[in-house]
Amino acid sequence: MDACSEHWVHESKVALRDADVDFFRVSSWIYWRDFLFSIALAYTAAAVYLTAEAWSVYQVVAFPIAVFWLYRAGSLVHEVAHLGEHEMRAYKVAWNLIAGVMMLAPSPFFSAHHRDHHTHRLYGTKQDPEYIVNCFRRGNWTSMFGYALLVLVFPIIVTVRFIITPLTFLHPKLRTFVLTRCSSLMMNPYYVRRVSKADRRRITAVEILTCIRATLIPALVLLGIHQWTRIPMLYSLGISVLLLNQLRLLADHHFESDGTKMTPSDHMHDSCNFTGRDFFTWLLYPFSIRFHALHHLFPSLPYHNLRAADQYLMQTLPADSPYRDLQQSSWFAVARKTLARKPQPSPI
Repeated sequence: MDACSEHWVHESKVALRDADVDFFRVSSWIYWRDFLFSIALAYTAAAVYLTAEAWSVYQVVAFPIAVFWLYRAGSLVHEVAHLGEHEMRAYKVAWNLIAGVMMLAPSPFFSAHHRDHHTHRLYGTKQDPEYIVNCFRRGNWTSMFGYALLVLVFPIIVTVRFIITPLTFLHPKLRTFVLTRCSSLMMNPYYVRRVSKADRRRITAVEILTCIRATLIPALVLLGIHQWTRIPMLYSLGISVLLLNQLRLLADHHFESDGTKMTPSDHMHDSCNFTGRDFFTWLLYPFSIRFHALHHLFPSLPYHNLRAADQYLMQTLPADSPYRDLQQSSWFAVARKTLARKPQPSPI
């Protein structure tokens, strides 16, 4: 691709960085507000769902409310991943202790592979951990059915992985395998995580706590403290939250890569900003993450400034700027193409 076609990416970055408003300033109180409000409602609704009489009005009403707010609280792991190493440390610790560990999704099991997803080196290749079409063959309903089955058992796989954590220390090679292949909350079989010494420390710190949390789920049932129905009830919450996340992934990008490294411009054109206000877009994209292409253009841009930054660029950039082509009407418009479109042939 020639330099002219790449110019708009640089032009967009310059426009936002030269703005009178500092769009990159993190407002810590918004992070705390969104997290504490979401987790309080999530756990309150979950408590009602788990303790109410089976199939009572309280339980039936509490379930979707719990799923909605658990999904929102859990999605903030994305914001934790994009905070600087020394930025809002107390927030990162609080999110992991209150949400990440309890939901079996601590941030060290997300941040590394998510950063890899953003790199031009891996984006759109077979090794891209979040490029969802690496998990199934598009237009092949048998393959997609197999992927759906994997999604259904994924909460069980994650729970077992954390329960057997002590066994992973029995041999260095086993530990390395678990860290590189079984310590990322994604489903791409081609992805191998690179693990530094710092990564090992971060993983181990939350892994022990999450192991205790995961082990308590069956242990409290075996001890007679909880009824056996607690396990399928927790599974129902977990799989519902996971399904919302998987539905979102279907439309984060157009998935037009042929598996080779993409240019920065192609990377951005493969991503989506959603301007529609339909139900599914609102449900699946909390906290303004519907401006996903803008997020890929500026990964360090705080989520609470994405909407304003998008409006600024739409007002500032030339009328023929390719940035305007990133806007999509709705989640459904992109998701249906992801499922139906045949894969691009790989170059020989």
